[in-house]
Amino acid sequence: MNKEQKQKTILFIISGIIIGLWVAPYFLFGEDSHMRVHDNLDSNLAWYEVLKKSGQLFAPLDAPIDQIMNGELTRNAFYSEFYAMIFLFMLFPSVIAYGISQLITRTFAFLGMYLLLRDFVVKDRNAFLIHIGVALVFSLIPYWPSGMLSYMGMPLALWAFLHIRKGESRWYHYLILTALPFFSSFVLGFFYFLAAMGIFWLIDLIRTKKWNIRFFLSILYMLTVYLIIDYRLVISMLLPHEPTNRDVFYQSKNDTWETILLALKNYVIAHNQDRSVHHFLILPLALAVLFWVIWKKRWRKEKLFIGLHIFHFGLSLWYAFWFHEVWQPLKEKVGILTTYNFSRFHYFSPAIVYALFALSLKIIREEFERRKGSKFNGYVWGKRLVALFILIQFFILIPYNEQIYYKKSPSFKEFFAVEQFEEIKQYIGRPLSDYRVVSIGIHPAISQYNGFYTLDTYNNIYPLTYKMEFRKIIEKELEKNQTLANYYDHWGGRVYIFVDELGQKYDFTKKSDRVIENLELNMNQFKKMGGEYILSALPILNAEENQLELEKIFEHPDSFWKIYLYRAK
Repeated sequence: MNKEQKQKTILFIISGIIIGLWVAPYFLFGEDSHMRVHDNLDSNLAWYEVLKKSGQLFAPLDAPIDQIMNGELTRNAFYSEFYAMIFLFMLFPSVIAYGISQLITRTFAFLGMYLLLRDFVVKDRNAFLIHIGVALVFSLIPYWPSGMLSYMGMPLALWAFLHIRKGESRWYHYLILTALPFFSSFVLGFFYFLAAMGIFWLIDLIRTKKWNIRFFLSILYMLTVYLIIDYRLVISMLLPHEPTNRDVFYQSKNDTWETILLALKNYVIAHNQDRSVHHFLILPLALAVLFWVIWKKRWRKEKLFIGLHIFHFGLSLWYAFWFHEVWQPLKEKVGILTTYNFSRFHYFSPAIVYALFALSLKIIREEFERRKGSKFNGYVWGKRLVALFILIQFFILIPYNEQIYYKKSPSFKEFFAVEQFEEIKQYIGRPLSDYRVVSIGIHPAISQYNGFYTLDTYNNIYPLTYKMEFRKIIEKELEKNQTLANYYDHWGGRVYIFVDELGQKYDFTKKSDRVIENLELNMNQFKKMGGEYILSALPILNAEENQLELEKIFEHPDSFWKIYLYRAK
């Protein structure tokens, strides 16, 4: 083993150790671990627990999930049983399953980016510092947890497809195309990736007049695997069904100026589900190198670098434009444009950003290598500068580790407050299926995780009729607050007891001194739907006017909440 091979081996070992340390807290701290709340603790993790306890994992599409929405929510609202995230949560305790999913995702994100950079982006095999270093920092970005490899796996899939396209396919390329669908979401990631691969194939066909059947069939093969795994989604789209909340999903209401601002925001900061943390170092560096390339008239040599810049900015423009008001009339006439969010091509952004990072480092290194002299070793200084930039990006990412970034948020144990909610169950003293609850000031996912039957929820798809019935409970509160009304009426993923005084805040801690003074709920509608108890994070001063009676206040040292238990008279 020569010197470079030893250095490469050492870098791989260091990368493995860093990824291991990054995810170790989930296994070391268990339920005291901190993790993302939005689209995670407030939804997905509770869904997995509900599905696990329901015994409906393999149930038909229309099998009711009785614990939520009086059974109006069906099995089809949750992920396929073949999705690895579901499988992990069925087998292991929640935090351990979560930790394993993080380890799997970050490991294969590293491997995929390394292979892609090595074979197709920075092809110089001696640039292993760039290959490994950039792959490592890519694997540490704060991705959307339940997505697993939905976009973190795109570099690995692209690496396999590009080899197949070149006629260099091996068995392991097809193994990747077979395995990735089990660890990623078709709707929230790879639909857009495969669409892009189809466009790529079509451009090849037009340009070369060659069909490249192997490449086309490989795209079709991966699509088929996804459709088999997501058979619930496929069947539900083909069969006639009653209207759902997605049929009134109207969000194209931005004017041109708002669209420009949204595009710039996405370009610099990225979307909350695919944050690549590129605004501190990578974007300024890549833009500086781009200006240098243009100034030196090297655009022909750096076509890939320039092309990725254009593609990256184009994705942000498309994302923002999808919400421009010009779309709305068409969306109201064409159902799929309302129910399906075609803005999500932005999931490509993390892979593109880190490919740009790698190319920027390559260009910098090459420029330094050209400046050799008796008193200046450009090769050494170029390598040192590459290492420095990678190290800086690594330290930039450290605060984004969930244990640090969410340290002021509740831990898993504090969020779900199992012991506190067990006390509430015991106080009520009746079978959970005998009554229905809603929450105010906290996410209903907490009640759901603890087994309560809830009228409120956070879910992506459910009957439109239920949305309208639930709206009657909060109608007067929505009349007071147009922002809340638009949020509920034009999206409606959160079927919550919205309160004008509280706005879109659902995490009032036990230290909060807020109170609810002017609550106006339709209690007759609440009781008509089976509602009996309200679990409020704040005291309701006009409870009597709402036909509510305070039963008891529950506190627990391991809980983030103080729960005021109200019962409908």
